[in-house]
Amino acid sequence: MSESSEPSGDRFMNPVAGFGVTFKAMFRKRLTEQYPETQKVTAPRFHGRHQLNRHPDGLEKCVGCELCAWACPADAIYVEGADNTDEERYSPGERYGRVYQINYARCILCGLCIEACPTRALTMTNEFELANTTRESLIYTKDELLAGLEEGMVDSPHAIYPGMDEQDYYRGLVTEAAPGTERQRAVSEEEADKEVDA
Repeated sequence: MSESSEPSGDRFMNPVAGFGVTFKAMFRKRLTEQYPETQKVTAPRFHGRHQLNRHPDGLEKCVGCELCAWACPADAIYVEGADNTDEERYSPGERYGRVYQINYARCILCGLCIEACPTRALTMTNEFELANTTRESLIYTKDELLAGLEEGMVDSPHAIYPGMDEQDYYRGLVTEAAPGTERQRAVSEEEADKEVDA
């Protein structure tokens, strides 16, 4: 006949002690978040959706260098650079990002692309609601990523600020659009060829 090592009082108290944890938790304030009715407030340096920034006059900061794409460990960024011309200028430098895409089905929001960007063209916002119903809609294009125009900005393409060069832009000397600055007409390669032939 085997003897139990537990006294009979302990056999009764063990389940009661287990319920003690339950009873303590019953009277605590609940931590339920009422999302999406109540929006979550993120930390100021939260890594959310990317944004392509502009200079104060409206020209794009992205120079199409592709360093962000090289730095991305998830291979989520695709950039195609193109040359600026005097008739069609998108950024103050020689080149601009003609095609810019970020695939949020792959992006891990690590921020390495931000650190790689030499012109601070790419930053991250606090927007975190990136879910969607199709894979195609998770590929954000340049139009979706480019920051909106603020007061005093002129949409690119347009000429650089008179009397300034690209170094002045990167030093922060351009603070507003030049008076009389107008948006240039974007010309496709086919239209440019027709104009040359004419």
